Amino acid sequence: MTTTKIPITTITFPEIALRVRDAHKLRGYFGRLFQEHSPLLHNHFDDTATDGQRYRYAYPLVQYKVLKKTPTLVGLGEGAELLVQLFLQIKEIKLDGILYPVQSKHIRHEQVSIGLSDDLHTYRYDTLWLGLNQKNHRAYQQATEAEQATILKNTAVANILTFVEAFGLKLDKEIPEHRIMLKLRTTDPAITKFKNVEFMGFGGQFTTNVRLPNDIGLGKQAARGFGTISLMD
Repeated sequence: MTTTKIPITTITFPEIALRVRDAHKLRGYFGRLFQEHSPLLHNHFDDTATDGQRYRYAYPLVQYKVLKKTPTLVGLGEGAELLVQLFLQIKEIKLDGILYPVQSKHIRHEQVSIGLSDDLHTYRYDTLWLGLNQKNHRAYQQATEAEQATILKNTAVANILTFVEAFGLKLDKEIPEHRIMLKLRTTDPAITKFKNVEFMGFGGQFTTNVRLPNDIGLGKQAARGFGTISLMD
């Protein structure tokens, strides 16, 4: 199977204006507020290991973003149904001691197609894409310009695979009909800091033969709003 349909729910708070970097605060607030409902909201499991924490290492099914200054929650799959259930319970948002009454909120719930397509689609990164991890960051720093482009392209393809595989699609790269095509065009790298750790992020766009939903995140820290994409064509 190379295509499927998944539910996606998007909740926005149009009367509240925040900064892009406040996305992780949204995640912390809602994760605490509804922590008894599901680990999907904060990527922590309820039981603890010897270190006191267990994490859900998988594509995040609930994501927190600030898009065009608007606080935005995106749920996919199980996360989509969860946000529908919690929608009416959201009466306020409290960040850094500031209480934001929720005067209005919008919800969109739909089924979207994902997976390989006969057409090409172009997406832009609306928030910084964290395209490098510790390992390939070192390789990137030492690489030629052409090698750097290859590293980023391979990472972008891997990000897409991670997303589609989270919803049961298995693409065998040995089968020509399963091959993900991708052309990536990035801006110059920018340094962003999260939890006192510096990350190298990129803007830009990519064209691919994979159909992806608007406003999902790809790459590192997708749950906190990084790597959010939208369709350009």
